[in-house]
Amino acid sequence: MSTTVKTLTVAGAVAAALAATATTVQAQSKEKCYGVSLAGANDCAAGPGTTCAGTSTVDYQGNAWKLVDAGTCESMELPAMADGTERKGSLSALDRDLPA
Repeated sequence: MSTTVKTLTVAGAVAAALAATATTVQAQSKEKCYGVSLAGANDCAAGPGTTCAGTSTVDYQGNAWKLVDAGTCESMELPAMADGTERKGSLSALDRDLPA
């Protein structure tokens, strides 16, 4: 094997390792936030009868989550509920805005 091929192989391995580390750090800076996604825009877990991502059927569905920047979930500004009650995201599933 030539020196050039060896150098490229090592450089490729280093680049792959750095990319994997960056992905892990990025994932750690996110958290699941329930009740903040629009209908069909959730990342996963949209309650019974749904499969996963994009399956929520109601805006701000309480049992559907979206990945958000860590520390921002409960302080996100969301529209008030129909009765005027303030709507907030949660780090655990909510019993509000569920499909009928």
